[in-house]
Amino acid sequence: MLLPDNNSILVLGAPLNTQRILFLESFYSGSHKAFADGLVRNSKYTIDLLTLPARFWKWRMKGSSLYFARQINDIKKYDLIFATDLINISDLEMLLGENCPPVILYFHENQLAYPLNSGETLDYHYGLTDLTNALGAERVVFNSNTHMKTFLTELPPFIRHMPDTVPLWSVEKIRQKFLVIYPGIDDLVLESSHEKKKTDRIPVIVWNHRWEYDKNPEDFFTTLFQLKKEGIPFKLILLGEKYSKYPRVFKTAEKILKVEIVHSGYADSYMEYLSLLRQGDIVISTAHQENYGISIVEAILSGCTPLLPDRLSYPEIIPEEYHGKYLYSGNKDLLYKLKLLLTKGTPGQPKGLTDKLSRFCWSSHIINFDNLFLRILKAE
Repeated sequence: MLLPDNNSILVLGAPLNTQRILFLESFYSGSHKAFADGLVRNSKYTIDLLTLPARFWKWRMKGSSLYFARQINDIKKYDLIFATDLINISDLEMLLGENCPPVILYFHENQLAYPLNSGETLDYHYGLTDLTNALGAERVVFNSNTHMKTFLTELPPFIRHMPDTVPLWSVEKIRQKFLVIYPGIDDLVLESSHEKKKTDRIPVIVWNHRWEYDKNPEDFFTTLFQLKKEGIPFKLILLGEKYSKYPRVFKTAEKILKVEIVHSGYADSYMEYLSLLRQGDIVISTAHQENYGISIVEAILSGCTPLLPDRLSYPEIIPEEYHGKYLYSGNKDLLYKLKLLLTKGTPGQPKGLTDKLSRFCWSSHIINFDNLFLRILKAE
């Protein structure tokens, strides 16, 4: 039995299978929340979701297992645990004892390759938690091939920082547990993806990322400031979560681009968010860090044309035939390609792109997770 308190959210999946899975999400917000809710709602398995609010990520990574272990009254009723990366798996398994079922660890991000803010230095403790988590889990799932390869690249040099007893043996051991399953996307995004937009209007640019330094808003707004300076008309929708502290450039932009901005702030509901996305024509990323890009896929499936850097996970997510027009290599190329889209009339989405990315929607994609659950449950 689960005993949720004021910080917990317990969501019960539809009872279509007698085996039960416990989903632990210690950072329940944004893309983490969307993924958790979608998996619970679409899986054929009964999944109980236990969560913590999305704050104090360092404390979540070190201490959430202490909280979750106290909320589970009867671990024996679960056949499998599915947990995302901001948790200490070893502590959880120890606290739950010999009745702890197998654990699948899902990496949304990892601490070995996460970009540091100005003035920050790498805290090796969090990278070490990623390492021991991977060793302790039954399976380790990454949200893209790019993410998995980055982790494997960063792991050996990280381990070599240890002063002695360097566990290089661990690299091959955890490599055998790795696989990639992309996150699912809510099928609601497809409902109006083929709506025709008026061509006699000013194109709308969309930002739908977190308001944080790793999404590199400085380069995004510098590009838009240049457009305004050159007199190229556009409108702007600013979406995404922001916390009490966020990059100053957003406040600067709200002054300089006051006339262009038609919306600024977090959407109150998913339906409002989708409605705003459908008003957009171009979605842009300038991110320094992106392991998959749920927000970009949502925008494309809602009818936006992408302009994305030719790095991170984007070349993997966007089909190769679209790379030349819709991936850019540096800020000058971004400005050039954005000007082309804006000055040739309201951009229409690349033909066929929505159909190709619809494979990420839960209705088509859930089988990949359910097959993983089946393999592990059968092995038990």
